[in-house]
Amino acid sequence: MSTSKETIPDFPPPRSAACPFAPSPEMQALAAYGPVSQVRSWGGSTPWVVTGHAEQRQLLGDPRLSVDFAAPNFPSPIDPRHGYGAAVDLSFVGMDDPEHLRLRRMISGTFTIKRVEAMRPSVQRMTDDFIDRMLAGPRPVDLVQALALPLPSLVISEMLGVPYEDHAFFQANSKVIVSATAGRDERTAAHNALADYLDELVARKIAAPGPDLISTLGSHVQAGELTAREAAAMGVLLLLGGHETTANMISLGTLALLQHPEQLKTIRDTDDPQVVVDAVEELLRFLSIVHLGRRRTALEDISIAGRTIPAGDGVILLGELANRDPLVFDDPHTLDLTRNARQHQAFGGGTHHCVGQPLARMELQVLYPTLFRRIPTLRAAVPLEDVKFKYDAVIYGLHELPVTW
Repeated sequence: MSTSKETIPDFPPPRSAACPFAPSPEMQALAAYGPVSQVRSWGGSTPWVVTGHAEQRQLLGDPRLSVDFAAPNFPSPIDPRHGYGAAVDLSFVGMDDPEHLRLRRMISGTFTIKRVEAMRPSVQRMTDDFIDRMLAGPRPVDLVQALALPLPSLVISEMLGVPYEDHAFFQANSKVIVSATAGRDERTAAHNALADYLDELVARKIAAPGPDLISTLGSHVQAGELTAREAAAMGVLLLLGGHETTANMISLGTLALLQHPEQLKTIRDTDDPQVVVDAVEELLRFLSIVHLGRRRTALEDISIAGRTIPAGDGVILLGELANRDPLVFDDPHTLDLTRNARQHQAFGGGTHHCVGQPLARMELQVLYPTLFRRIPTLRAAVPLEDVKFKYDAVIYGLHELPVTW
C-alpha cells in the first residue's frame, strides 16, 4: 500500500485497551503501508515512520539521522505546544556524535556486563528483601509500589550515590517528566527540581568523592571536561532512565506472565539460567515499553525500501512494530518464552543504544524467577479491565497492579 497526500494516515494511539500488551490495532495497521511510509502528526506535519525490522536496524546506525530535539522538524512524541524538547535536558540522549560519544564514554564503563554481573548477588538480596516485606504485609498489595518501583530505584541510587531516602522525590518528578499529558510548565519544573538536586549532589561528591557514578561525573567537572550543570543533566538522565523503564518492565511483565500461566511456568520452574535469559529477551520484545518510537530528523536525503526521505524531514522508528515483524519473528503476536528473541530492538541500536541495557537485563533476570518461585500463587487482585495502564506516558507500563496470593 503506498501513501499519497490523500492516504497519509494520522499517527495512531500507541496502545489500546483492546490489546494492552501489544501495539494498538491502528498502530499495527501502519505496517500495511510498507516498511517506510508517512503519517500525519502534530500541526499537520508528515514525518516518516519506519515499521520494518531490517529498515530500522539500518537507520538506527545511520549518521545521517539526527537526535537533536531542537531541529525544526523533529517529530516530538508530545504535542510541541507542551514543549517536550524545550522543557527537559536529557543530556547526550539529545546530542549527535561526536559530542554524544564524548559524554557517553564518561559513564559507559559503569554499565559493562562484567561490572553489572558483579552486582547480581546484591540485586538478589534487594529483591528478596522487598519480597519479604510484601509477604509480611497486608493483602492485596500494589506490586508497583511494593516491588517494581523500589527495586530499580534502590539499585540505581546505589550506583549513582544518590541517597535512597530521597526516592519519593525523584520518583514523583520523574513521573511528570515522562508524562505525555503534563504541560510545559509542569515538566520544566520537575526537570529543574531534579537538576538542582543533582547539581547540589555533584558539588557534595566533588568535596567528598566515593565509589559511585556521581563522584565520577564530579571528577570530570574538576578536570574541566564537564560543567557542573552538564554533570547534573547526566545525573538526571541516569536517575530517570535507571528506575523508570525497569520499573515499568517489572510490573507490565509480571502482569503479562500472570495472563499467560503456561509461559509463566517456563521462567518459574527452570534451573537453567539461559532459559531465564531467553525469557527476559522475549518479554522485552513482546512488551516494547518504548511505545512512541525513536525520533530522528534526516540531515540528508536517505533512500531506503524504495522511498526517499528528504533532508529535514522527521523520522519515527517504531520499535514496537519491528519487534513484531513476521519476517524476523514467527507468530510475532504470541508470547513464547522459548523463542530466540535476541534480535529485538527494545533498547534501540547504533551509537544511541541504551547504555543501561546490561543493568536492566540483569535486574529482570533476577526479579521474575525470584518473584514467582517465592510467591507461586501470586495473582492479580483485580480483573484485567480494571488494571491502570500507562496510556498517558512516554514509557508504557502500569500505574498500579494490585496483587494477592
